Amino acid sequence: MRYAPGVHVLSIAARRLLGLAFANADMLIEIESGGVVLLALGAAQAILGVDAAGLVGQSVHDLVVEADRPMLSALIAGLDDGARRAPLVVRVAGQPGRAVAFTARRLPENEGRISCALLSAAAPPAAGSSASDGLLSRDGFEAVTKSLMDAAKATGQQLELAMVEMNGLTDASALLGPEAGAALERQVAGALRAESLQGSGAAKVGDDRFVLLREQGENPATMIKRLTRVVATCAGGQSLGAAAHAVPMESGSPARLARALRYALDDFIEQGLKDVPPITLSQAMDRSVRRTLTKAGELGAAVSQRRFTLAYQPVVNIQTGIAHHHEALVRFEDGGSPFTMVRMAEEFDLIEELDQAVVEQVIRQLKGDRTGKLRLAANISGRSIGSEIFVAGLERMIKADARLKDRLIFEVTESAAIDDLDVANRHIQSLRGLGCKVCLDDFGAGAASFAYLQRLSVDVVKIDGRYVRDLASDGRDGALVRHLVQLCKELKVKTVAEMVETPEIEDAARKAGVDFAQGWLYGRPADRPEAAIVRETLAPIVARRAGTKEHWG
Repeated sequence: MRYAPGVHVLSIAARRLLGLAFANADMLIEIESGGVVLLALGAAQAILGVDAAGLVGQSVHDLVVEADRPMLSALIAGLDDGARRAPLVVRVAGQPGRAVAFTARRLPENEGRISCALLSAAAPPAAGSSASDGLLSRDGFEAVTKSLMDAAKATGQQLELAMVEMNGLTDASALLGPEAGAALERQVAGALRAESLQGSGAAKVGDDRFVLLREQGENPATMIKRLTRVVATCAGGQSLGAAAHAVPMESGSPARLARALRYALDDFIEQGLKDVPPITLSQAMDRSVRRTLTKAGELGAAVSQRRFTLAYQPVVNIQTGIAHHHEALVRFEDGGSPFTMVRMAEEFDLIEELDQAVVEQVIRQLKGDRTGKLRLAANISGRSIGSEIFVAGLERMIKADARLKDRLIFEVTESAAIDDLDVANRHIQSLRGLGCKVCLDDFGAGAASFAYLQRLSVDVVKIDGRYVRDLASDGRDGALVRHLVQLCKELKVKTVAEMVETPEIEDAARKAGVDFAQGWLYGRPADRPEAAIVRETLAPIVARRAGTKEHWG
């Protein structure tokens, strides 16, 4: 063979090539485009729990947990000739807690074969993720982003926030039917995760709207072409108009970054991708802040002028189906999300005024009850319970009317973190000393739930509905609920299950030992406190216990 003058030929022995490869991996495999393993070398037993020789002929997808298979499939399907995809962390099937970083490259003129390097890795963060598709919730995304940003800062890696709209996904899923629609959504989730950093930084934030944390460098249009190609096989001919925009993750203090990310997500969720998208995270934050300030002014006026109403939902004894009390839920005139408005009130220091106004209306409702049997629960923020002035105001209102004893309940929400647990506990004990029960609301929704239960002496724990829904399916969240109920029994704390919407969930909650339940099965929020719907299956129990008095403690 002849070579041009000045061209040097580098000859590397196969053994040396293997040495170079294994310097950066624990294991090497070669697969064909469908995922069947053709060759396996390295420490398969150590990282996968199987022998390398036994892998040949198997599908590489069978090596990872079911939730990660669509992501791995998208990684393989999205490879062009000569392309290399950065490592995705996938969990190993049948090996709890074990994960591998999976890097793939499709070599040109190699009959479509793909070379893969596997490296033992820490299991990906699970905060806020869904068991079915691996996408994060919004709160989970914010938490995982902080973790991944800290790691990237240490290595000098530059990251960006990609906002993706998969227009038509919801409609296409509905048209395809339950089974095919669910398959499409799983494929989309896998494809989005495959585009995110390590496969761990993708979240669904609204209908057809997703956000990704990924490495800077690639044009978002290239990512969109790859996404649409990958999901086309499951779209059943339905058109998906995907679009994306990316903004760099800026350096700065963790607090500023968290605030900028929160407002940027608010902006994308409400406005979607605009004709003139933001260039930086700060610009997205500024847009959202301006809009939020306008809303904050409207909220301040609504609170000061008492332009809101209360809706009442029964909380029932799960053994009898009889209402023990009703929770008072705030409703604003503009029909906006109460959660969004409460969060805004906390952000702009309006929450104490709002909580006080709600408690005043609840007390007014109790005083107007001629039977003296009505019991109502009012929500107060974790921020309000730490305020000396706020709690002193509550104490004055309670002491002014002895009829409120044993009829007024406070639910401390986790929408805002409690800064000083010792102060909060002192205030809670003061309210309990005046004859009011105190409930820790939304248990499990916040990262500090168990710390709160350890440090705050309360009468009741209300279990977040997303865990309660899993009770009937006997999943991991259901196991958590059962253990929590047992723990509360040992602490002599009552439990309430939220979002009990079907007889199956009700039955599972009862078998788990839950004391009280709340949900559409018993009644939706109404303008007035109304009797709960007594379940037919409970009718004999109700008949036997008619006229009995019910207690929380």
